[in-house]
Amino acid sequence: METLERLQPNRQVTTFILTVFLSQANPAPIRYSVLEETESGSFIAHLTKDLGLGIGELNARSARVVCDDDKQRLLLDRQTGDLLLREKLDREDICGSVEPCVLHFQVFLETPVQFFEGELLIQDINDHSPVFPNREMLLKILENSQPGTVFPLKLAQDLDVGSNGLQKYTINANSHFHVLTRNHSDGKKYPDLVQDKVLDREEQSEFSLTLMALDGGSPPRSSTSMVRILILDVNDNAPEFVHTPYEVQVLENSPLDFLIVTVLAMDVDAGNFGTVSYSLFQASEEIKQTFSINEVTGEIRLTKKLDFEQIKSYHVETEATDGGGLSGKGTVVIEVVDVNDNAPELTISSLISSIPENAPETVVSIFRIRDRDSGDNGKMICSIPDNLPFILRPTFKNFYTLVTDSPLDRESQAEYNITITVTDMGTPRLKTQHNITVLGHFPGHLVDVSGTGTLSQSYQYEVCLTGDHRTGEFKFLKPIFPNLLVQDTEREIKESPNCRNTF
Repeated sequence: METLERLQPNRQVTTFILTVFLSQANPAPIRYSVLEETESGSFIAHLTKDLGLGIGELNARSARVVCDDDKQRLLLDRQTGDLLLREKLDREDICGSVEPCVLHFQVFLETPVQFFEGELLIQDINDHSPVFPNREMLLKILENSQPGTVFPLKLAQDLDVGSNGLQKYTINANSHFHVLTRNHSDGKKYPDLVQDKVLDREEQSEFSLTLMALDGGSPPRSSTSMVRILILDVNDNAPEFVHTPYEVQVLENSPLDFLIVTVLAMDVDAGNFGTVSYSLFQASEEIKQTFSINEVTGEIRLTKKLDFEQIKSYHVETEATDGGGLSGKGTVVIEVVDVNDNAPELTISSLISSIPENAPETVVSIFRIRDRDSGDNGKMICSIPDNLPFILRPTFKNFYTLVTDSPLDRESQAEYNITITVTDMGTPRLKTQHNITVLGHFPGHLVDVSGTGTLSQSYQYEVCLTGDHRTGEFKFLKPIFPNLLVQDTEREIKESPNCRNTF
Protein backbone atom coordinates (compact mmCIF):
# COMPACT_ATOMS: atom_id res chain seq x y z
CA MET A 1 0.00 0.00 0.00
CA GLU A 2 2.83 2.36 0.85
CA THR A 3 4.48 1.51 -2.41
CA LEU A 4 1.40 2.46 -4.37
CA GLU A 5 1.17 5.75 -2.53
CA ARG A 6 4.78 6.54 -3.33
CA LEU A 7 4.30 5.70 -7.00
CA GLN A 8 1.17 7.79 -7.42
CA PRO A 9 2.93 11.20 -7.16
CA ASN A 10 5.45 10.04 -9.79
CA ARG A 11 2.67 9.35 -12.28
CA GLN A 12 1.38 12.85 -11.71
CA VAL A 13 4.84 14.35 -12.20
CA THR A 14 5.33 12.42 -15.41
CA THR A 15 2.02 13.62 -16.70
CA PHE A 16 2.92 17.13 -15.80
CA ILE A 17 6.31 17.01 -17.50
CA LEU A 18 4.86 15.61 -20.76
CA THR A 19 2.17 18.23 -20.69
CA VAL A 20 4.71 20.96 -20.28
CA PHE A 21 6.95 19.38 -22.89
CA LEU A 22 4.22 19.15 -25.45
CA SER A 23 3.02 22.61 -24.68
CA GLN A 24 6.49 24.03 -25.41
CA ALA A 25 7.18 22.11 -28.64
CA ASN A 26 8.41 24.16 -31.59
CA PRO A 27 5.94 23.42 -34.43
CA ALA A 28 8.33 24.24 -37.30
CA PRO A 29 11.07 21.60 -37.80
CA ILE A 30 14.61 22.59 -38.58
CA ARG A 31 15.92 20.97 -41.76
CA TYR A 32 19.41 19.95 -42.79
CA SER A 33 20.93 17.74 -45.46
CA VAL A 34 24.02 15.62 -45.76
CA LEU A 35 25.47 13.28 -48.37
CA GLU A 36 25.37 9.66 -47.45
CA GLU A 37 28.66 8.04 -46.57
CA THR A 38 29.97 11.33 -45.16
CA GLU A 39 32.69 10.63 -42.61
CA SER A 40 31.77 10.38 -38.93
CA GLY A 41 32.42 13.59 -36.95
CA SER A 42 31.51 15.75 -39.92
CA PHE A 43 29.72 19.04 -39.22
CA ILE A 44 26.02 19.28 -40.00
CA ALA A 45 24.78 22.53 -38.41
CA HIS A 46 25.29 25.07 -35.60
CA LEU A 47 22.23 24.47 -33.42
CA THR A 48 22.74 27.41 -31.02
CA LYS A 49 22.29 29.86 -33.85
CA ASP A 50 19.58 27.91 -35.68
CA LEU A 51 17.49 27.44 -32.52
CA GLY A 52 17.92 31.05 -31.44
CA LEU A 53 19.57 30.13 -28.14
CA GLY A 54 22.18 32.00 -26.22
CA ILE A 55 25.82 30.98 -25.95
CA GLY A 56 26.23 28.24 -23.37
CA GLU A 57 22.48 27.68 -23.16
CA LEU A 58 22.69 24.20 -24.70
CA ASN A 59 25.14 23.14 -22.06
CA ALA A 60 23.31 24.86 -19.23
CA ARG A 61 20.00 23.29 -20.17
CA SER A 62 21.49 19.79 -20.73
CA ALA A 63 20.50 19.69 -24.41
CA ARG A 64 20.55 16.34 -26.18
CA VAL A 65 19.62 14.87 -29.58
CA VAL A 66 17.44 11.79 -30.04
CA CYS A 67 16.70 10.09 -33.42
CA ASP A 68 13.35 8.51 -34.20
CA ASP A 69 14.90 5.13 -34.93
CA ASP A 70 16.42 5.11 -31.40
CA LYS A 71 19.92 4.86 -32.87
CA GLN A 72 22.47 7.43 -31.87
CA ARG A 73 23.43 8.55 -35.37
CA LEU A 74 23.94 12.24 -34.42
CA LEU A 75 26.14 13.93 -31.85
CA LEU A 76 25.59 17.35 -30.19
CA ASP A 77 28.61 19.29 -28.96
CA ARG A 78 27.04 21.34 -26.12
CA GLN A 79 30.09 23.54 -25.79
CA THR A 80 30.14 24.71 -29.40
CA GLY A 81 26.52 24.04 -30.28
CA ASP A 82 27.57 22.03 -33.35
CA LEU A 83 25.50 19.10 -34.61
CA LEU A 84 27.85 16.37 -35.85
CA LEU A 85 27.65 12.92 -37.43
CA ARG A 86 28.32 10.17 -34.94
CA GLU A 87 28.72 7.61 -37.79
CA LYS A 88 28.60 7.28 -41.56
CA LEU A 89 25.07 7.24 -42.84
CA ASP A 90 24.07 4.70 -45.49
CA ARG A 91 20.97 5.97 -47.23
CA GLU A 92 20.09 2.52 -48.59
CA ASP A 93 20.38 0.99 -45.12
CA ILE A 94 18.26 3.66 -43.48
CA CYS A 95 15.59 4.20 -46.13
CA GLY A 96 15.90 1.46 -48.70
CA SER A 97 14.21 2.55 -51.91
CA VAL A 98 12.16 5.28 -50.22
CA GLU A 99 12.85 8.71 -51.62
CA PRO A 100 13.39 11.22 -50.17
CA CYS A 101 15.33 9.68 -47.29
CA VAL A 102 14.75 11.78 -44.16
CA LEU A 103 16.17 11.06 -40.72
CA HIS A 104 13.89 12.59 -38.09
CA PHE A 105 15.42 13.75 -34.81
CA GLN A 106 14.53 15.87 -31.77
CA VAL A 107 16.56 18.32 -29.70
CA PHE A 108 15.60 18.28 -25.98
CA LEU A 109 16.37 21.06 -23.50
CA GLU A 110 15.60 21.19 -19.81
CA THR A 111 14.79 23.95 -17.37
CA PRO A 112 12.44 24.84 -18.79
CA VAL A 113 11.61 21.77 -20.87
CA GLN A 114 11.68 22.51 -24.55
CA PHE A 115 12.19 20.46 -27.73
CA PHE A 116 12.70 21.11 -31.38
CA GLU A 117 11.82 18.86 -34.33
CA GLY A 118 14.59 18.27 -36.81
CA GLU A 119 14.88 16.61 -40.23
CA LEU A 120 18.11 15.46 -41.80
CA LEU A 121 17.82 14.77 -45.53
CA ILE A 122 20.27 12.04 -46.47
CA GLN A 123 21.25 12.66 -50.08
CA ASP A 124 22.05 9.74 -52.30
CA ILE A 125 25.44 9.29 -53.88
CA ASN A 126 26.13 6.86 -56.73
CA ASP A 127 27.68 4.16 -54.61
CA HIS A 128 25.80 1.19 -56.08
CA SER A 129 25.81 -0.35 -59.52
CA PRO A 130 22.77 -1.97 -61.10
CA VAL A 131 22.77 -5.69 -60.37
CA PHE A 132 21.08 -8.46 -62.38
CA PRO A 133 19.72 -11.42 -60.41
CA ASN A 134 21.69 -13.84 -62.60
CA ARG A 135 24.86 -13.55 -64.60
CA GLU A 136 23.15 -15.42 -67.44
CA MET A 137 19.59 -15.57 -68.71
CA LEU A 138 18.21 -18.33 -70.95
CA LEU A 139 15.55 -17.41 -73.47
CA LYS A 140 13.90 -19.92 -75.82
CA ILE A 141 12.26 -18.64 -79.00
CA LEU A 142 10.48 -20.59 -81.75
CA GLU A 143 12.15 -20.07 -85.10
CA ASN A 144 8.83 -19.11 -86.69
CA SER A 145 8.43 -16.20 -84.26
CA GLN A 146 7.63 -13.04 -86.20
CA PRO A 147 9.56 -9.74 -86.20
CA GLY A 148 8.17 -7.30 -83.65
CA THR A 149 7.62 -9.96 -81.01
CA VAL A 150 8.56 -8.73 -77.52
CA PHE A 151 10.28 -10.96 -74.97
CA PRO A 152 10.43 -9.59 -71.38
CA LEU A 153 13.77 -10.05 -69.66
CA LYS A 154 14.70 -10.00 -65.98
CA LEU A 155 15.33 -6.52 -64.66
CA ALA A 156 18.38 -5.27 -62.79
CA GLN A 157 18.16 -3.72 -59.31
CA ASP A 158 19.93 -0.50 -58.32
CA LEU A 159 19.82 0.51 -54.66
CA ASP A 160 20.56 4.08 -55.57
CA VAL A 161 17.70 6.41 -56.37
CA GLY A 162 16.97 9.29 -58.64
CA SER A 163 19.49 9.99 -61.32
CA ASN A 164 21.92 7.62 -59.60
CA GLY A 165 19.47 4.78 -60.03
CA LEU A 166 18.95 2.52 -63.03
CA GLN A 167 18.17 4.54 -66.14
CA LYS A 168 18.32 2.29 -69.20
CA TYR A 169 19.30 -1.01 -70.80
CA THR A 170 21.41 -1.63 -73.88
CA ILE A 171 22.40 -4.72 -75.83
CA ASN A 172 25.35 -5.37 -78.09
CA ALA A 173 24.77 -4.61 -81.75
CA ASN A 174 23.21 -7.41 -83.80
CA SER A 175 20.85 -7.73 -86.74
CA HIS A 176 18.14 -9.80 -85.05
CA PHE A 177 17.25 -8.06 -81.75
CA HIS A 178 17.21 -4.75 -79.93
CA VAL A 179 16.24 -3.87 -76.36
CA LEU A 180 13.72 -1.36 -75.02
CA THR A 181 13.58 0.09 -71.50
CA ARG A 182 10.03 -0.10 -70.21
CA ASN A 183 8.93 2.11 -67.28
CA HIS A 184 6.53 0.25 -65.02
CA SER A 185 3.89 1.79 -62.80
CA ASP A 186 5.83 0.61 -59.76
CA GLY A 187 8.67 2.93 -60.76
CA LYS A 188 10.96 0.13 -61.89
CA LYS A 189 12.54 -0.12 -65.29
CA TYR A 190 12.25 -3.39 -67.21
CA PRO A 191 14.19 -4.60 -70.25
CA ASP A 192 12.19 -5.89 -73.24
CA LEU A 193 13.93 -7.78 -76.03
CA VAL A 194 12.36 -7.03 -79.43
CA GLN A 195 12.81 -9.28 -82.45
CA ASP A 196 13.84 -7.39 -85.59
CA LYS A 197 14.35 -10.11 -88.18
CA VAL A 198 13.01 -13.49 -89.25
CA LEU A 199 14.80 -16.32 -87.46
CA ASP A 200 16.21 -19.44 -89.08
CA ARG A 201 17.42 -22.09 -86.67
CA GLU A 202 19.23 -23.92 -89.45
CA GLU A 203 21.19 -20.76 -90.22
CA GLN A 204 21.85 -19.78 -86.59
CA SER A 205 20.54 -21.87 -83.74
CA GLU A 206 21.79 -19.77 -80.84
CA PHE A 207 22.53 -16.16 -79.96
CA SER A 208 24.66 -14.85 -77.10
CA LEU A 209 23.88 -11.23 -76.34
CA THR A 210 25.24 -8.98 -73.62
CA LEU A 211 22.54 -7.04 -71.80
CA MET A 212 23.86 -3.97 -69.98
CA ALA A 213 22.09 -1.95 -67.27
CA LEU A 214 23.31 1.64 -66.73
CA ASP A 215 22.51 4.16 -64.02
CA GLY A 216 22.58 7.95 -64.37
CA GLY A 217 25.54 8.70 -62.17
CA SER A 218 28.59 10.63 -63.26
CA PRO A 219 30.41 8.59 -64.26
CA PRO A 220 27.64 6.03 -64.78
CA ARG A 221 27.86 2.64 -63.17
CA SER A 222 26.76 -0.51 -64.97
CA SER A 223 26.56 -4.27 -64.88
CA THR A 224 25.91 -6.94 -67.48
CA SER A 225 24.14 -10.24 -67.90
CA MET A 226 24.61 -12.71 -70.74
CA VAL A 227 21.36 -13.42 -72.59
CA ARG A 228 21.59 -16.85 -74.22
CA ILE A 229 18.88 -17.29 -76.82
CA LEU A 230 18.06 -20.77 -78.09
CA ILE A 231 16.10 -20.92 -81.33
CA LEU A 232 13.63 -23.80 -81.09
CA ASP A 233 13.08 -25.83 -84.21
CA VAL A 234 9.90 -26.10 -86.20
CA ASN A 235 9.64 -28.59 -89.01
CA ASP A 236 10.38 -26.18 -91.83
CA ASN A 237 12.97 -28.24 -93.69
CA ALA A 238 12.50 -31.40 -95.72
CA PRO A 239 15.25 -34.01 -95.89
CA GLU A 240 17.70 -33.63 -98.77
CA PHE A 241 19.89 -36.37 -100.19
CA VAL A 242 23.59 -35.60 -100.03
CA HIS A 243 24.03 -36.90 -103.59
CA THR A 244 21.48 -37.34 -106.29
CA PRO A 245 21.68 -39.22 -108.42
CA TYR A 246 23.91 -41.83 -106.86
CA GLU A 247 25.68 -43.70 -109.66
CA VAL A 248 27.07 -47.15 -108.88
CA GLN A 249 28.29 -50.18 -110.82
CA VAL A 250 27.54 -53.71 -109.68
CA LEU A 251 28.87 -56.95 -111.13
CA GLU A 252 26.07 -59.10 -112.45
CA ASN A 253 27.37 -62.10 -110.50
CA SER A 254 27.22 -60.24 -107.15
CA PRO A 255 25.82 -62.45 -104.37
CA LEU A 256 22.49 -61.92 -102.66
CA ASP A 257 22.51 -59.40 -99.79
CA PHE A 258 25.40 -57.61 -101.50
CA LEU A 259 25.66 -53.98 -100.31
CA ILE A 260 25.19 -51.84 -103.38
CA VAL A 261 25.24 -48.34 -101.89
CA THR A 262 24.32 -46.45 -98.74
CA VAL A 263 22.25 -43.36 -99.41
CA LEU A 264 22.30 -40.45 -97.00
CA ALA A 265 19.79 -37.65 -96.56
CA MET A 266 20.27 -34.71 -94.22
CA ASP A 267 17.57 -32.78 -92.40
CA VAL A 268 18.83 -29.67 -90.67
CA ASP A 269 15.86 -29.59 -88.31
CA ALA A 270 16.42 -30.81 -84.77
CA GLY A 271 15.02 -33.66 -82.72
CA ASN A 272 12.30 -35.77 -84.24
CA PHE A 273 11.96 -33.25 -87.08
CA GLY A 274 15.51 -34.06 -88.12
CA THR A 275 15.26 -37.85 -87.85
CA VAL A 276 15.16 -39.42 -91.31
CA SER A 277 13.77 -42.78 -92.46
CA TYR A 278 14.35 -44.27 -95.91
CA SER A 279 12.13 -46.14 -98.35
CA LEU A 280 11.81 -47.01 -102.03
CA PHE A 281 9.57 -44.52 -103.82
CA GLN A 282 6.97 -45.73 -106.31
CA ALA A 283 9.06 -48.81 -107.07
CA SER A 284 8.04 -51.31 -109.73
CA GLU A 285 7.67 -54.97 -108.86
CA GLU A 286 11.01 -55.65 -110.55
CA ILE A 287 12.73 -53.05 -108.35
CA LYS A 288 11.02 -54.35 -105.20
CA GLN A 289 12.09 -57.91 -105.98
CA THR A 290 15.67 -56.98 -106.82
CA PHE A 291 16.56 -54.42 -104.14
CA SER A 292 15.79 -53.59 -100.52
CA ILE A 293 16.57 -50.49 -98.48
CA ASN A 294 17.18 -50.26 -94.74
CA GLU A 295 14.84 -47.59 -93.42
CA VAL A 296 17.29 -46.53 -90.72
CA THR A 297 20.72 -46.78 -92.34
CA GLY A 298 19.82 -46.19 -95.98
CA GLU A 299 21.68 -49.32 -97.11
CA ILE A 300 20.47 -50.68 -100.45
CA ARG A 301 21.12 -54.41 -100.82
CA LEU A 302 20.63 -57.00 -103.52
CA THR A 303 17.72 -59.39 -103.03
CA LYS A 304 17.64 -61.00 -106.48
CA LYS A 305 20.33 -62.19 -108.88
CA LEU A 306 21.27 -59.73 -111.59
CA ASP A 307 21.48 -60.62 -115.26
CA PHE A 308 23.20 -58.13 -117.52
CA GLU A 309 21.75 -59.79 -120.57
CA GLN A 310 18.23 -59.18 -119.22
CA ILE A 311 18.51 -55.74 -117.58
CA LYS A 312 21.59 -53.59 -117.98
CA SER A 313 20.69 -50.79 -115.56
CA TYR A 314 18.16 -49.79 -112.91
CA HIS A 315 16.86 -46.41 -111.84
CA VAL A 316 15.84 -46.75 -108.20
CA GLU A 317 13.84 -43.85 -106.75
CA THR A 318 14.32 -43.35 -103.01
CA GLU A 319 12.47 -41.28 -100.43
CA ALA A 320 13.68 -39.83 -97.13
CA THR A 321 10.97 -38.81 -94.64
CA ASP A 322 11.48 -36.87 -91.40
CA GLY A 323 9.54 -37.18 -88.15
CA GLY A 324 7.26 -34.34 -89.11
CA GLY A 325 6.14 -35.91 -92.38
CA LEU A 326 8.23 -33.85 -94.79
CA SER A 327 10.11 -35.85 -97.41
CA GLY A 328 12.77 -35.57 -100.09
CA LYS A 329 13.40 -37.66 -103.18
CA GLY A 330 16.59 -39.14 -104.59
CA THR A 331 17.69 -41.40 -107.41
CA VAL A 332 20.15 -44.28 -107.51
CA VAL A 333 21.36 -45.32 -110.96
CA ILE A 334 22.66 -48.89 -110.78
CA GLU A 335 24.67 -50.04 -113.78
CA VAL A 336 25.00 -53.80 -114.07
CA VAL A 337 28.53 -54.72 -115.10
CA ASP A 338 28.77 -57.66 -117.47
CA VAL A 339 30.83 -60.70 -116.56
CA ASN A 340 31.72 -63.42 -119.05
CA ASP A 341 28.97 -65.82 -118.10
CA ASN A 342 27.63 -66.57 -121.59
CA ALA A 343 29.34 -68.78 -124.16
CA PRO A 344 29.03 -67.86 -127.83
CA GLU A 345 26.05 -69.24 -129.76
CA LEU A 346 26.03 -70.60 -133.32
CA THR A 347 22.87 -70.90 -135.39
CA ILE A 348 22.79 -72.64 -138.81
CA SER A 349 20.72 -70.62 -141.25
CA SER A 350 21.36 -72.70 -144.36
CA LEU A 351 22.98 -76.06 -145.11
CA ILE A 352 23.55 -76.83 -148.81
CA SER A 353 22.81 -80.43 -149.90
CA SER A 354 24.67 -80.94 -153.18
CA ILE A 355 28.35 -80.28 -153.57
CA PRO A 356 29.84 -80.99 -157.02
CA GLU A 357 33.11 -82.82 -156.79
CA ASN A 358 34.97 -80.51 -159.12
CA ALA A 359 33.46 -77.14 -158.05
CA PRO A 360 35.54 -74.99 -155.69
CA GLU A 361 33.95 -72.25 -153.52
CA THR A 362 30.72 -74.11 -153.21
CA VAL A 363 28.64 -72.86 -150.25
CA VAL A 364 28.29 -75.59 -147.67
CA SER A 365 26.58 -73.63 -144.89
CA ILE A 366 25.52 -70.15 -143.80
CA PHE A 367 25.39 -69.56 -140.05
CA ARG A 368 25.25 -66.77 -137.51
CA ILE A 369 27.21 -66.39 -134.27
CA ARG A 370 26.47 -64.21 -131.26
CA ASP A 371 27.48 -63.72 -127.64
CA ARG A 372 25.00 -62.19 -125.21
CA ASP A 373 27.82 -60.67 -123.14
CA SER A 374 29.12 -57.18 -123.83
CA GLY A 375 32.49 -55.59 -124.44
CA ASP A 376 35.38 -58.02 -124.76
CA ASN A 377 33.15 -60.67 -123.26
CA GLY A 378 30.98 -60.42 -126.36
CA LYS A 379 33.72 -60.20 -128.97
CA MET A 380 34.19 -63.47 -130.87
CA ILE A 381 36.65 -65.32 -133.07
CA CYS A 382 35.28 -67.94 -135.48
CA SER A 383 37.58 -70.65 -136.87
CA ILE A 384 37.82 -74.10 -138.46
CA PRO A 385 40.82 -76.46 -138.66
CA ASP A 386 43.49 -75.44 -141.19
CA ASN A 387 43.95 -78.85 -142.86
CA LEU A 388 40.59 -78.94 -144.62
CA PRO A 389 39.57 -77.83 -148.12
CA PHE A 390 37.11 -75.38 -146.62
CA ILE A 391 37.28 -71.74 -145.56
CA LEU A 392 35.12 -69.37 -143.51
CA ARG A 393 34.11 -66.09 -144.99
CA PRO A 394 32.54 -63.32 -142.87
CA THR A 395 29.57 -61.84 -144.65
CA PHE A 396 27.17 -59.49 -142.90
CA LYS A 397 27.69 -58.54 -139.25
CA ASN A 398 27.98 -61.86 -137.41
CA PHE A 399 27.06 -64.05 -140.37
CA TYR A 400 29.63 -66.45 -141.83
CA THR A 401 29.67 -68.65 -144.94
CA LEU A 402 31.42 -72.02 -145.03
CA VAL A 403 32.63 -72.69 -148.59
CA THR A 404 34.88 -75.21 -150.31
CA ASP A 405 38.37 -73.93 -150.93
CA SER A 406 39.31 -76.60 -153.52
CA PRO A 407 37.59 -79.46 -155.44
CA LEU A 408 36.60 -82.43 -153.31
CA ASP A 409 38.03 -85.86 -154.25
CA ARG A 410 35.98 -88.79 -153.03
CA GLU A 411 38.70 -91.29 -153.98
CA SER A 412 41.16 -89.65 -151.65
CA GLN A 413 38.65 -88.81 -148.85
CA ALA A 414 35.04 -89.89 -148.76
CA GLU A 415 33.88 -87.48 -146.02
CA TYR A 416 34.99 -84.44 -144.10
CA ASN A 417 34.29 -83.63 -140.45
CA ILE A 418 34.36 -79.87 -139.97
CA THR A 419 34.44 -78.42 -136.46
CA ILE A 420 33.43 -74.76 -136.29
CA THR A 421 34.81 -73.16 -133.10
CA VAL A 422 33.57 -69.80 -131.78
CA THR A 423 35.60 -68.30 -128.91
CA ASP A 424 34.89 -65.05 -127.05
CA MET A 425 37.52 -62.61 -125.77
CA GLY A 426 36.38 -62.55 -122.17
CA THR A 427 38.15 -63.74 -119.06
CA PRO A 428 38.01 -66.67 -118.80
CA ARG A 429 37.44 -67.34 -122.49
CA LEU A 430 34.32 -69.30 -123.32
CA LYS A 431 33.75 -71.19 -126.56
CA THR A 432 31.17 -73.12 -128.56
CA GLN A 433 31.84 -75.84 -131.17
CA HIS A 434 29.59 -77.16 -133.93
CA ASN A 435 30.33 -80.17 -136.18
CA ILE A 436 29.37 -80.56 -139.85
CA THR A 437 30.05 -83.78 -141.85
CA VAL A 438 30.42 -83.39 -145.63
CA LEU A 439 30.58 -86.29 -148.15
CA GLY A 440 32.40 -85.54 -151.37
CA HIS A 441 32.05 -87.05 -154.95
CA PHE A 442 28.80 -85.68 -156.09
CA PRO A 443 27.63 -84.19 -159.32
CA GLY A 444 24.55 -83.28 -157.46
CA HIS A 445 25.14 -86.31 -155.24
CA LEU A 446 26.04 -87.75 -151.84
CA VAL A 447 26.35 -85.33 -149.00
CA ASP A 448 25.69 -86.28 -145.40
CA VAL A 449 23.48 -83.80 -143.73
CA SER A 450 23.48 -83.13 -139.99
CA GLY A 451 21.18 -80.57 -138.56
CA THR A 452 19.07 -78.42 -140.86
CA GLY A 453 19.41 -77.59 -144.53
CA THR A 454 17.57 -76.96 -147.78
CA LEU A 455 17.35 -78.86 -151.08
CA SER A 456 19.07 -77.11 -153.94
CA GLN A 457 16.57 -78.32 -156.56
CA SER A 458 12.93 -79.25 -156.52
CA TYR A 459 13.58 -82.79 -157.80
CA GLN A 460 12.70 -86.17 -156.50
CA TYR A 461 15.67 -88.13 -155.17
CA GLU A 462 16.39 -91.69 -154.14
CA VAL A 463 17.71 -91.54 -150.60
CA CYS A 464 18.99 -93.98 -148.03
CA LEU A 465 19.33 -93.68 -144.29
CA THR A 466 22.94 -93.27 -143.21
CA GLY A 467 22.62 -94.57 -139.70
CA ASP A 468 20.08 -94.62 -136.95
CA HIS A 469 17.03 -93.38 -138.80
CA ARG A 470 15.90 -91.54 -135.64
CA THR A 471 18.60 -88.92 -136.25
CA GLY A 472 17.01 -87.84 -139.50
CA GLU A 473 20.32 -88.22 -141.39
CA PHE A 474 20.11 -89.47 -144.97
CA LYS A 475 21.98 -89.59 -148.30
CA PHE A 476 20.84 -88.16 -151.57
CA LEU A 477 21.70 -90.96 -154.09
CA LYS A 478 20.26 -90.04 -157.48
CA PRO A 479 17.43 -88.17 -159.10
CA ILE A 480 14.55 -90.34 -160.25
CA PHE A 481 14.48 -88.72 -163.67
CA PRO A 482 16.26 -91.03 -166.22
CA ASN A 483 17.87 -88.28 -168.25
CA LEU A 484 20.09 -87.30 -165.26
CA LEU A 485 23.38 -89.17 -165.17
CA VAL A 486 24.37 -90.71 -161.88
CA GLN A 487 27.86 -92.03 -161.39
CA ASP A 488 28.64 -95.22 -159.48
CA THR A 489 25.17 -95.59 -158.08
CA GLU A 490 25.44 -99.35 -157.73
CA ARG A 491 28.55 -99.01 -155.63
CA GLU A 492 26.88 -96.50 -153.37
CA ILE A 493 23.90 -98.76 -152.84
CA LYS A 494 26.10 -101.68 -151.93
CA GLU A 495 27.99 -99.59 -149.40
CA SER A 496 24.74 -98.33 -147.97
CA PRO A 497 22.43 -101.29 -147.32
CA ASN A 498 19.86 -99.07 -145.59
CA CYS A 499 18.91 -97.40 -148.87
CA ARG A 500 15.25 -97.26 -149.86
CA ASN A 501 13.43 -95.97 -152.90
CA THR A 502 10.81 -93.83 -151.27
CA PHE A 503 10.97 -90.77 -149.00
